[in-house]
Amino acid sequence: MPVAADPESALAATLPVWSLAGGSVAAFARAANRWRAAHGIDPLGHRLVPERIAASFRSDRLLRIDGAPVAAFAELSGFFEAADGWVRTHANYPHHRARLLRLLELGDDADRARVAARIATRAAAEIEDRAAESGAIAVRVRTEREWADSPQGRAAATGPLVAVDVRADTGDLEKPCAATRSQPLRGVRVLDLTRVLAGPVATRALALLGAEVLRIDPPGLPELPFQYVDMCQGKRSALLDIRARLPLLRDLLGSADVLVTGYRPGALEAAGIAAADSRPGIIHGRVSAWGEGGPWGRRRGFDSIVQAASGISLLEGGHGNSPLGALPAQALDHGSGYLLAAGILDAVIARAGDGRGRDVRVALARTGSWLLTAPGRAPEHPEPAPPAADSVVRHGGIVSAAPVLAEYPDYPWPARPYGGDAPAWT
Repeated sequence: MPVAADPESALAATLPVWSLAGGSVAAFARAANRWRAAHGIDPLGHRLVPERIAASFRSDRLLRIDGAPVAAFAELSGFFEAADGWVRTHANYPHHRARLLRLLELGDDADRARVAARIATRAAAEIEDRAAESGAIAVRVRTEREWADSPQGRAAATGPLVAVDVRADTGDLEKPCAATRSQPLRGVRVLDLTRVLAGPVATRALALLGAEVLRIDPPGLPELPFQYVDMCQGKRSALLDIRARLPLLRDLLGSADVLVTGYRPGALEAAGIAAADSRPGIIHGRVSAWGEGGPWGRRRGFDSIVQAASGISLLEGGHGNSPLGALPAQALDHGSGYLLAAGILDAVIARAGDGRGRDVRVALARTGSWLLTAPGRAPEHPEPAPPAADSVVRHGGIVSAAPVLAEYPDYPWPARPYGGDAPAWT
C-alpha cells in the first residue's frame, strides 16, 4: 500500500506514533481486502494518506460544533502534583467526577484549584489505590522503567497486540452476501456496547465498510455530546437498560453477527449476559484498558490514564513549565480500535470455515507497551503539525474528520440523534 511522504510532521512525538497509526490502519485495510477476497470481490488499492490518518487520529482537534471547537478534557481531568510525585485523573463523565470528589472528601462544587490543593497533601500511590477501590479514575505517573518492572506492566507487555480465542460454541451465522466492493460488510450486524474511544473507533470503521451497527447506551449515563457526534457516524443509536431489559438484549444478540464491548473483564458476565449463550458462534470483540489478566485486569482506564501510568507522559513531557506531556493524539485508543476492527474481520472470515465463535481482544496498555518498545524514537522532534484542515466532512453545523481510508469521502451518514433509534435491527 503506497504511503504519502513526511508522515512524521502530522504525528510528531518522541515515540513512533506514525508507526502505530499507519500500521493499525494498514492492518484494517488489509483485513478488509481479505474479506473482499473471501466473498469474491476485487480488492481496493488502499492508499494510506498521512494527512487523512492524522486527521482521524486527532479528530478532537478538528471537530467543530456550530463553529466552536470542543474541549477534549473536563476541568478535573489532567495532571496534578501530589505530595511525592504526580497523578493523572480522568473526570470527563459526571459520575467519574463525583467519585473523584468523594475520594478527595470534597463537595460537588469543588473547582480545579481545590482539587489540586487536596491532592498536593496526599501520596500519589494512595490516590491511585483509593481510586481503584472507589471507582474513581486516577493513576500515579510512572517512568517507563517503573512500569516495565511492575507486575501490571509485565502483564501488559504479554501476548499479541490482537488476541484471538477460539471458543467451543458453534453456530450458523452466515447469511446471503449483500457485499459490494465499497461496502463489503453489507448484511453484517454489529451490536456496539462501547464508549471512549477504541471500541467506537472499531465499530465506526466497520460501519464505514457497510456493516449495520446498532449502538446501545444506558439511559441514565448520557454520552458526552462531542464524542458522540464524532464517533457515531454511520451507526444507529438506541437507549437501553441492559440489566432491566435483559430479554430484549438477548433478542438483539440472537440476530447479531458481532458483539463489541468495552466493559471491564467479567462485568458483562456478572450482569447475566454471556454472548455465546444468546448467539452461539458470535464474534465478540473486547476492548479493555489494562488487559484481561494481571493485577490491573479489572481496573478502569482511558488512553490518557494508560499514558500516564506507563511512562509515556514523562517521555513526551519537557515542553513548557510541566515535565509531563502526552502523545499528539489519543493514539492508543485509535490504534487499538483499528486493530480490533481488523481482528474482527479476520475472525468472521475464519468462522465461515469452522462455525466457531471467537473472542477478539485488544488492550490499550498492550498497545502502549508495543509503542514503548518500537524502534524509531525521536526525542528532538518538532511540534506536531496541525491536522490537515481539508481532511474533514461537513454536515450542517458539524465539522468532523474525514474517514481514515482515503477511498471513502464520508461515512454512510452523520451521527443520528442520540438515542433516537429503536433497539431493534432494521
